[in-house]
Amino acid sequence: MFDFFWNLGSFILALGILVTVHEYGHFWVARKAGVKVLRFSIGFGKPLLKWHDKYNTEYVIAAIPLGGYVKMLDERVDEVPANQRHLSFNAKSVQARIAIVAAGPMANFLFAIFALAAMYMVGVQTIKPVVGNVVEGSRAEQAGITSTQQIIKIGDDDITNWQDATFSLMSHLGDKSVAVTLRNENYQQTTQILNLDGWKLDQQDVPPLSSLGIVPFRPQATLTIAAITKDSAAEQANLQIDDIILAVNGETMSSWQQLVNLITQSANKSLQFSVKRQDSIKTIIVTPNSRVVSNGVEQGFLGVAPVVEQWPDDFVETRHYGPLDSIVLGTKETWRLITLSFDMIGNLITGQVSVKNLSGPVGIAVGAGTSVSYGLVAFLSFLALISVNLGVFNLLPLPVLDGGHLMYYIIELFRKKPVSEKTQEFGFKVGALLLIFLTCFALFNDVSRL
Repeated sequence: MFDFFWNLGSFILALGILVTVHEYGHFWVARKAGVKVLRFSIGFGKPLLKWHDKYNTEYVIAAIPLGGYVKMLDERVDEVPANQRHLSFNAKSVQARIAIVAAGPMANFLFAIFALAAMYMVGVQTIKPVVGNVVEGSRAEQAGITSTQQIIKIGDDDITNWQDATFSLMSHLGDKSVAVTLRNENYQQTTQILNLDGWKLDQQDVPPLSSLGIVPFRPQATLTIAAITKDSAAEQANLQIDDIILAVNGETMSSWQQLVNLITQSANKSLQFSVKRQDSIKTIIVTPNSRVVSNGVEQGFLGVAPVVEQWPDDFVETRHYGPLDSIVLGTKETWRLITLSFDMIGNLITGQVSVKNLSGPVGIAVGAGTSVSYGLVAFLSFLALISVNLGVFNLLPLPVLDGGHLMYYIIELFRKKPVSEKTQEFGFKVGALLLIFLTCFALFNDVSRL
């Protein structure tokens, strides 16, 4: 229950920030263009808080925190007194209307630059992209990639961490192959050709690296218990923190993964654990609980977490940057996220990426809660990513979104006359149906992951 409220609170905080930024972009440019703004609302529904400024603009914080809007004076919506027609949105030039509509997504992109620049100034901890294991028979193994090698370049992209590697590989979806430059423990470099012909992200929740057979290096999990979930099978059996699991049903445990494999296959089955507790050996009967995973398979669940070995000193690096360098890096990273987002939309259309990978509000809430729990740097990175996605999504040419309005105004710019009201109304209906369908599909994906 705590996780639910933590994720919900984090979601409201993150979405509130990003919606405010987006709507403020529209608001600020509208004011500069001489349009009278009637209302600036964060959220929908019943107002929880409202006030007015000296221009008689009403500011509202509403009960349903799933968006927001800026209401402007507009003769197409309300009757406008003759002495205020020059202040209405529809009376402005098509160039001014394009600027007002485009300002929302642009504000999201600028905010992403700011959030990433702040993240770089605070300090970014990176993990070297060292291969821990390569799956037998995978594309990575066929390319000659081996464990302990560090990825330093993919195509023309320099790689300093696993996020770089993931984003770079995703940008090569649809390519026949890509050159991967690696460095071994003796600092000798080799370049291997990774076959990408026919490669797709067509499985839900399977990361790009995993689908190619690359397993990042991670410190080994020991057989010492670090944490126990409340009301779990482990707690009910009286397993304790710092217990060392030696054997199960007489079978010696040599790794944490061996234990995990045994537990997942033993739902509701009694197991005899031999554990070392301080200076004595205890025999404890444990019955793993049962849970059903996303593919409908029943698995055993113990409810413990292991003590994990420390990262090697030369694998972890924290980098701090000055203000100017941070802005430059933030701008470059924002541009990379923008281009990657558009690439992913194209790949969704062509089928290179499965629609099963779409996420909705629940997925965002879980991501927000996780990033907040990891600290300021992770939350800033999450905000930047979602801000870019919000900006890109709003630029899609669906009539109910900013991109749809821009499409109509650009047509008007070339035709020298507006698109007919009948055509616009039809477009809005189609756009609304598509948006509802996408939202429901993303929600379905979110629920299936729970």
